[in-house]
Amino acid sequence: MPDSQDQLMRALHDEHAPALWHFCVRLTGRDQARAQDVCQETLLRAWEHPDVLGRSPQQVRGWLFTVARNLMIDDWRSARANRETVTDHVPEARLGPEEVDQLLEAWVVAEAVGRLSADHRRVLYECYYQGRSVADAARRMGVPEGTVKSRTHYALRALRLALEEMGVTG
Repeated sequence: MPDSQDQLMRALHDEHAPALWHFCVRLTGRDQARAQDVCQETLLRAWEHPDVLGRSPQQVRGWLFTVARNLMIDDWRSARANRETVTDHVPEARLGPEEVDQLLEAWVVAEAVGRLSADHRRVLYECYYQGRSVADAARRMGVPEGTVKSRTHYALRALRLALEEMGVTG
């Protein structure tokens, strides 16, 4: 490498590398390993294009940021292309009938729970999903134990009604 290019690369590193590093960290969503790869590839491309290094500092920085951004876009596009599979047939179901039924039931129950008031959802969450006692639920919710019992009763009643309205019987 000629001395002039060596001097330009040192100046590039001293003047633009910290800003390029921060830009790459933001581009990669704070993935420092990926940011380091993008930053190194960008500096390598600058070394391969010495004509760019002779431009004004603003133009050099703009060129570096554009190269880094384009590297990320290319990476994203190639990853997206690798995830997509074109097929002419429907893939086989991986769930058995029991799993499908459980999944559908879970969706229906989630829909019914979503129709409840916030207080009723909270009491069911604390008592049924978290398995807390009435006393623990009352303490966590900041209400008397009697309120938890009452809300639980009315929440279950409202849930049953919501399920019936949705056509669930049994």
